[in-house]
This record gives sequence, structure tokens and C-alpha cells, in this order.
Amino acid sequence: MGGANPDDLPGFAPDAAAEQLADRMGIKITDTTPDRVVGTMPVAGNRQPYGLLHGGANAVLAETLGSMSAALSVGLDRATMGLELTCTHHRAALEGEVTGVATPVHVGRSTATVEIVITDSAGRRTCTARLTCIVRDKPPG
Repeated sequence: MGGANPDDLPGFAPDAAAEQLADRMGIKITDTTPDRVVGTMPVAGNRQPYGLLHGGANAVLAETLGSMSAALSVGLDRATMGLELTCTHHRAALEGEVTGVATPVHVGRSTATVEIVITDSAGRRTCTARLTCIVRDKPPG
């Protein structure tokens, strides 16, 4: 993983590392910079009853990448928390893995908005998401 280490993110709680939803979903972060965060997630284990990748799994991937992107964009002295997430599902992913790329759209004093594009193994867009985070001073401690 390039760029910042998730342990460096404001408010990161190492003692909660074993409880991370991203780990349970099989999400792997493959690249991190202030301008782009990339991660993958397997379709297997994240399907809905019809055998398709669950839309909620797309949302988990989008919020994971978008939150990390927002945190890296505002700097290590600020903290971000999700405010709104929207996902548009364009096509089904049936197998393999999906890849998400999170890119900041707006980084301001009080909010940060990130676009997350999710594609299937063939490079076809399966979901477009937008996450808006509130930006606050880093919690003391």
C-alpha cells in the first residue's frame, strides 16, 4: 500500500482493528494517496440471494474507500465522519472481485466529498457512489 498508513488516520483505534467490517467483507486497500484511494473486494461471500454482489457490499466498499480518502485529504490534524452516502448500481457483478477508486471532489473546511467508482473484473462500471463527510478538529488524545 502506498501513501499513508491507516494507523496514522485521526482517531484510528488499533484496539478495534479485529472488529473492522472491511476485513469481514474481504476488502483490501491497494493504494493510498491524498488524491486517490484504491481497494478491492471479492464478490464471493458478499452476494445477495440471487447470486449477485449485494448492493450493501458496494456501499461498504464505497464508504471504506471514501472515508479513507476524505481523511487523507483533510490532513492528519483533522477528523472526518460520514454524513451522507449515495450509491447508483449500474450493473451486476457476478464473480471475481470489484475494484473501487475514491477521488476527492471537494475538500473544504467543514465538509469533504468523495466520488467512488466501482468496476468489475472486466473493467465495467458497476456502481458510482458519492460520500460526503463532515470535517472536525482531531479529537484530543
